Amino acid sequence: MKFVKTEDLKIGMRLAKPIYNNKGVLLYDRNSKLTQQGIESVRNFKLIGIYILEPAEPLPPQSEEDVEFEKFQMVKVFSVEEELRSIIERGKNNRIYALAEDIVRNYGRLDHKINFLQNLRSKEDFVYKHSLNVAILCAMICNRMNLRKDETTEIVVCALLHDIGKLNADPELLVKDDITEDETLELKRAEFEGISLIEAAFASTPNIKRVVMQTYKRLDAYYKHEEIDKSTKIVVGAKVLTVAEEYDRMTAINSAGEPQSEFAQIKVMKENPEYFDPDAVEGLIGSINLLKEGVCVELSTGEKALVIAENRRDIFRPMVLCFSTNTIIDLAMTGIYADIEIADVMKTYDNRYKMQKDENGNYVLPSALS
Repeated sequence: MKFVKTEDLKIGMRLAKPIYNNKGVLLYDRNSKLTQQGIESVRNFKLIGIYILEPAEPLPPQSEEDVEFEKFQMVKVFSVEEELRSIIERGKNNRIYALAEDIVRNYGRLDHKINFLQNLRSKEDFVYKHSLNVAILCAMICNRMNLRKDETTEIVVCALLHDIGKLNADPELLVKDDITEDETLELKRAEFEGISLIEAAFASTPNIKRVVMQTYKRLDAYYKHEEIDKSTKIVVGAKVLTVAEEYDRMTAINSAGEPQSEFAQIKVMKENPEYFDPDAVEGLIGSINLLKEGVCVELSTGEKALVIAENRRDIFRPMVLCFSTNTIIDLAMTGIYADIEIADVMKTYDNRYKMQKDENGNYVLPSALS
């Protein structure tokens, strides 16, 4: 499975994920081949891009839980839009706590990991889908951290609200990767306008504003490589929201192309504990499937391998089967394999040689060009 930007879509490509219209009606199911009409539909919906299957890749299995998760995302995104628009237009919330409680009821009480499936986005619905995903992630992380139900619900409300100001910014900037300094300032202004909206609509619960502000400051310090101000106590909601916000932002589709892999993003956050709270990161790791059985990975040695047994104590060191040698390596045996690590999950499952042209226009294997 790989992400392809809308402008690069070709007739005959097979869909890895279904396409729905803006009313939630299924238009094209998984494994459907793209037609010219399908490509036009993607353009008309202004989707940034879609996930497609490699030519030799079989359709990945999808559990009933996966289907229900995608349905939940599809249905609830309209509720998120309705609530955020209500706050912007009337300055007060309508049923956002009921929406948060619904998210907690469905994903804040799980006793197992799930496949966290990213949804297709356009610049028009980016904020709504991002906010919903962040809210779901927060509910799952809070559950793993054993937070109280009322505390969890408030954190989920913060997640639904945290990007409300960006609805008044240029939608193009929400999916643009290489934004200018002026465009960055525009987004910053939108963030602060959103905090003012939150402050006015939730005057009786000032902790909501505090959580959102601390989250933005923490992420701002991370991207500027600045030290965290240790004089200010970071509330637990901000710790959770920071992790959920960054995870979804980095692993979701964007106009720059292939998003960060889930594994790579978790690794980055574990390597930066001063910005990403270790307990919240562990809560995320305990909530989503990363290196489960059947996942193909790339090792630090350059080998390709298949995960055949998850390591519940340390997800980064599972048992794998190397493709080239047909040998099993248990990375948990650090005394033997301390120098071998998982570099990343495989971004493509099509291992056929891809021919390239040399300077004379002749087709050769890639190695012949070096």
